[in-house]
Amino acid sequence: MRDILIYGFGGLGNEVACIIRHINCVSPTWNLLGYIDDGVAAGTECKYGKVLGNLETLNSWTAPVSVVIAIANSQYLEKISSSINNPLIDFPNIIAPNVFFFDQESVQFGKGNIITFNCRLSCNIRIGNFNVLNGNVSLGHDDVVGDFNVLFPETRISGQTSIGNRNFFGARTFVAQCLRIGNDCRFGAGAFVLRKTKDGCLYMGNPAKIVVI
Repeated sequence: MRDILIYGFGGLGNEVACIIRHINCVSPTWNLLGYIDDGVAAGTECKYGKVLGNLETLNSWTAPVSVVIAIANSQYLEKISSSINNPLIDFPNIIAPNVFFFDQESVQFGKGNIITFNCRLSCNIRIGNFNVLNGNVSLGHDDVVGDFNVLFPETRISGQTSIGNRNFFGARTFVAQCLRIGNDCRFGAGAFVLRKTKDGCLYMGNPAKIVVI
């Protein structure tokens, strides 16, 4: 079994611990050592493990270890992943055992992705690095997903859609087919995205429209 640390002591970190348990029930794979967190004191415990330190602790780790960054914030995902410089660390994809693949061999992953329970992935999909698909997320055929995207539960991305980097999809967001989502967009819960979007904007409603704050 391979040693693994969860970066993030919050709710998503606990959910990842649950996924690791389920993976090990199918095939013993991971030895969960504990958590890394920059805002929680070392020694703090939950039922799944203990906080062992912070980013500095991780960068000075002296043995090979896998790390999963369990933080549902695109900007922090990018910042933390770029701040980890220890060559002994790798970033596996953590995929819940009950994720449904139409054709798993045609789905390509980068590194550091979290695919949680009951997600549904069609065929000919490319997924980049450090994305979070958080429960019952559906990706259609020929979708392309970039890096550091967070998709909340029951998000539905239709086929032949291209998604850039650092986008946030609130729960039950729907994206129509053949669209291009650029970078740094945010979609409120229940948004229906029917047209090409502009980078850096907040969208809400059905059909989704730009919201000025």
